[in-house]
Amino acid sequence: MYVRAYLRASTKEQDAGRAKSDLVEFAKDRGLQIVSFYIENESGASLQRPELFRLLSDCHEGDILLCEQVDRLSRLNNEDWQRLKSELQARRVRVVALDLPTSWMLTTSTDDITGRMMDALNAMMLDMLAAIARKDYTDRRRRQAQGIAKLKAEGGYKGRKPDVQRNAAIMNMLRRGDSWNTIIAATGCSRSTLSRLAQQVKEEAAVEAVS
Repeated sequence: MYVRAYLRASTKEQDAGRAKSDLVEFAKDRGLQIVSFYIENESGASLQRPELFRLLSDCHEGDILLCEQVDRLSRLNNEDWQRLKSELQARRVRVVALDLPTSWMLTTSTDDITGRMMDALNAMMLDMLAAIARKDYTDRRRRQAQGIAKLKAEGGYKGRKPDVQRNAAIMNMLRRGDSWNTIIAATGCSRSTLSRLAQQVKEEAAVEAVS
């Protein structure tokens, strides 16, 4: 049985590895050792999470996926949650979360009947917390949309201010031929921002070519 720790944050501005020490301490208290950490900055409302699926592909039957909270694993809608849960069940991966005490029993050896009972109880609790995490996500998105709509109606919504200095640096890197991966690593920008700026650089080059 291997313990694999999963840490996630929604944006690059957040520290996805913030809870690493808590997971290490939790494992140590139970005589377990975390063999690898999988850290990423992706939305929990999306299944497009490379590190999560790399973790699953590395797992063997009976391995533990350790996370800080269930919402680090899922803020998915029901359909996507069922798909992820089916993947976990097919690989027989045990999910242990620090905010889910019923899952802590899965870190210890039990007899077959007790083990099955704990698996069933934990699955039920996982479903409940995953649903709560999704509701929290949709509620916050709805409130955010309502706030923006109100500000727009009052003429006070200006949208997110562009990072002019960073964008200028990115465009300079594009002009000298730096790779997208290099630029993202250096600036922390998103691929959508990089794509928009790359198109702007391309259009500027086209204008200069005909001038």
